[in-house]
Amino acid sequence: MKFEKWNIGTPDPQAVDLLRGAGYPYLLSTVLAARGVDSAESAAEFLDRERTLTLSPMLMRDMDKAVGRIQRAVAEGETVAVFGDYDVDGITSTVLLMDYLKSCGLKCLRYIPRRIEDGYGLSKDAIQGLRDQGATLMVTVDCGITGNDEVDFANSIGLDVVVTDHHECKETLPRAAAVVDPHRPDCPYPFKHLAGVGVALKLVLALGGENREDALFARYCTLAAIGTIADVMRMEGENRTIVSCGLEALPHTDFVGVHALLREAGLLGRPITSIQIGFVLSPRINAAGRMGAADLAADLLECADPARAEEMARALCELNRERQAVEQAICADAVEQIERLRDEERSALVLASDRWHQGVVGIVASRLSEKYSCPSFMIHLREGTGKGSCRSYGGFNLFAALESCADLLDGFGGHELAAGFTIPEENIAAFRTRMNRYVRSASGGELPVSSLEIDAPIASPAAVTLQEVEQLSLLEPYGAGNTRPTFALLGATVDAVQPVGQGKHLKFRLSKGSCRFDAIFFSVTAEECGLTAGSRVDAAFYLQANTFRGTTSLQLQLIDIRPSLTPSRHEAEALELLGRLLEGGELTAQEKSRLRASREQFAACWVALERRLRRGKAEAPWLPWLRRLASEAGGNESFLRTALALAVFRERGLLSLTRQDDTLLASLNPTQGKVDLTACPYLARLAPGAANRNRGDLP
Repeated sequence: MKFEKWNIGTPDPQAVDLLRGAGYPYLLSTVLAARGVDSAESAAEFLDRERTLTLSPMLMRDMDKAVGRIQRAVAEGETVAVFGDYDVDGITSTVLLMDYLKSCGLKCLRYIPRRIEDGYGLSKDAIQGLRDQGATLMVTVDCGITGNDEVDFANSIGLDVVVTDHHECKETLPRAAAVVDPHRPDCPYPFKHLAGVGVALKLVLALGGENREDALFARYCTLAAIGTIADVMRMEGENRTIVSCGLEALPHTDFVGVHALLREAGLLGRPITSIQIGFVLSPRINAAGRMGAADLAADLLECADPARAEEMARALCELNRERQAVEQAICADAVEQIERLRDEERSALVLASDRWHQGVVGIVASRLSEKYSCPSFMIHLREGTGKGSCRSYGGFNLFAALESCADLLDGFGGHELAAGFTIPEENIAAFRTRMNRYVRSASGGELPVSSLEIDAPIASPAAVTLQEVEQLSLLEPYGAGNTRPTFALLGATVDAVQPVGQGKHLKFRLSKGSCRFDAIFFSVTAEECGLTAGSRVDAAFYLQANTFRGTTSLQLQLIDIRPSLTPSRHEAEALELLGRLLEGGELTAQEKSRLRASREQFAACWVALERRLRRGKAEAPWLPWLRRLASEAGGNESFLRTALALAVFRERGLLSLTRQDDTLLASLNPTQGKVDLTACPYLARLAPGAANRNRGDLP
């Protein structure tokens, strides 16, 4: 299991039936109902996609000032610098605005910081360099809202600044010619969740005027969609419009570099969804910034020469492969460090090394937070100073945690879920101790567990068809606030399991009743999975259409798989029968015979139990634990008679056994001398001719 807890939704059956009656397919109706959409009217509203951005960009505070200052630069032939960020949002923002300004005849300079050498945001050295090249106006995109000192410096050397950003503001705004940010406290713009590239797009639409809005939106919506998806913005309102239209326009975009990158990534000519953008295209663009070459990605997106674009796309993909290799090496090294940590140092993972690449540690921190279900702090060391990237888990507030350790840090910034900090190397040990103490205190001693949110279980496996899966695309685009639908198949059987991709992935054949499903589990080995043919499992997955050698079929893309927590029909019958025995219910002679176990079967169960509990208390999902114990004990009716043996052992005082929801707690009790099992009242009831009597408790 990847996740300790599955939160499985229970959509109202009446809502599902109502939506199906209104003409919506089974799977789509199930997801809509799981997300609180319970009428045909609300479903139509939920699924509707606007074709244009209906909010005027002029509603943003200072947009009029930004437009006026840039139009003056156009009229007077000034040199304008665009200052962006090194992530996908920043790169697409920079390219979008540069393309428009050049189309207006402006001479433009571009500046994207190098992640390692320059760090995030505005810098006085960069500003001075742009002024030295003749810039008289600098427009920031996806950055600048907290650069008060840097904007003051720009003003002092004769460089006007227009700030466009989408991050949270400080109490005091920069003293710029214009500050355009929907998060300004005094900004009346009703949609607050635009990415940096969304704000840049709004600036371009304002500059072009109402008559050109449609044409400009058609040209730039693809760049805006890529940046919005990559920055994991809420997929609602204007973001939904931007991404929907951008994905639709992607095959026809005028940006040659986008086509080259799609071809190099193997996506050209295939349907492109937000999933492909988020997991295939964006990481390649982002790799440039992480590896200190953000300008390569910007050059590619700006490129108009197809041959040159192909060369740069290949270089970008090679850079991404290099980033992946570096990431894997750092992750392996980090796991080794974690294994050496004491228990009290595992509430928050604070790890450091001078061998780690500063641009990649943030990705590894995300991986570790998911893997170990706790906040992670990855620190790159150089010359006695550590530069850290940290990622949250379970909603833990990183910014507040860093504030509590501010006296140990040279500086920090970010937000609740992701942040960065600088720390003297000699303070790392104290930081580790204090951060672990803070996490334990903030959680009340109960640390968050890894949880998987599932929309709904599949109640009608036969209704899951390729056509049904294709209809789920009506929910696109996916993102924060509108996640990709996740389903569960409970009580399925593994018919076959096969390693594929040189043993890096697993292919499954699952069945539920008469229904058969093919499934793929990426980045999981047979050893990690531990399941074999015949296992009874619960599977959590995305549904997808898989095309192989020209044939398209339905496939489950597994997110997690576990021994099933739901009993089979045979197991349910056995537990019901045992329950009647323990509760003193009526039993037929045939049922007593079925329950009756031999001395050898009790002995085999005890041996298996001692082997399982030799290290102390067991805490595990109770039904899979019972299945494994029964398999080890063996014999006819092994499941039923193993469950009976546990009840007898507990009644005789040999075993402590309790259940809390789906979890079993078991431990052996210390005993002196031999214990007479035949004196157990449960076994007395099974003797031939014994009356139905004595009551007990079902374990």
